[in-house]
Amino acid sequence: MANLKTSEKKSKAQSMGMHTEVLTGRTQQKFFNPDEAENFYYFGTYDVDFNKRTDLDVKDMSAPEANKKIDDLMSQGYGTIVIKNPQGKHSLGVGILNKLNLIFEGSLGYFGMGSCDGPTVRINGRVGWSCAENLMAGKVVIEKNAGSCFGAAIRGGDLICKGSVGARTGIDMKGGTIIVGGDAGAFTGFMMQRGRIIILGDVGINLGDSMYDGTIFVGGSIGSYGSDAVDAELTKSDQEWLKRKLKVAEIGEKFDVSKMKKIVAGKKLWNYDNLEPTEKKGAI
Repeated sequence: MANLKTSEKKSKAQSMGMHTEVLTGRTQQKFFNPDEAENFYYFGTYDVDFNKRTDLDVKDMSAPEANKKIDDLMSQGYGTIVIKNPQGKHSLGVGILNKLNLIFEGSLGYFGMGSCDGPTVRINGRVGWSCAENLMAGKVVIEKNAGSCFGAAIRGGDLICKGSVGARTGIDMKGGTIIVGGDAGAFTGFMMQRGRIIILGDVGINLGDSMYDGTIFVGGSIGSYGSDAVDAELTKSDQEWLKRKLKVAEIGEKFDVSKMKKIVAGKKLWNYDNLEPTEKKGAI
């Protein structure tokens, strides 16, 4: 009986593009494991108090100086830090491996919040290319628009843009969830390996091109499908999950998810070692 329940559970998870194993990120919980509490933390992280709040004006700081100051404030126990005057600086907030409430009052440049594991971040502006690249766990919310390569290679956590995003959103993503309230550019989900992308608006050409696994949900029109991206049935489980996810993300809560399109990998590109018939003739 136990094996039967495990099999049913696994089948449901896989049908939604989700899996039971942890990919990376030691603060990340196992998917669908109610017995797993807050997991492991990195050595050298700080015990912070979310009620202990401070402001940090980075107007006259370089990005390395600002990031070092954020680390210093966490070491003092500050759990909520408000960054003032980010002024579109590149690489702000990268490499945070700690629980933290981080609020940016303004816009970020390229590579903001990259390689993080654990923080909850709100950006009250827009972001440039490659926001939250390689995010492992946590939550990042952008109030306005985002540039290209949004959420590149993320492995976990939730990445939410309330506006529109550029091309190659979710490129090479390996886990986690990307939610976009507006439109997305060309090659969204390009070479994605796992995870979920939710686009409430329209999507450009070559959606899901060369995707290996994972699931893409689109509420608007699709410019064109990429290589090996195919439609799949939108199940009741999908719709229930979408409703819960959008409600928690505080975006598109009233969106009619029943009209969304579900896109998955056709799996025709999985056997990369198989030679074409014309190639086999010349093989030795």
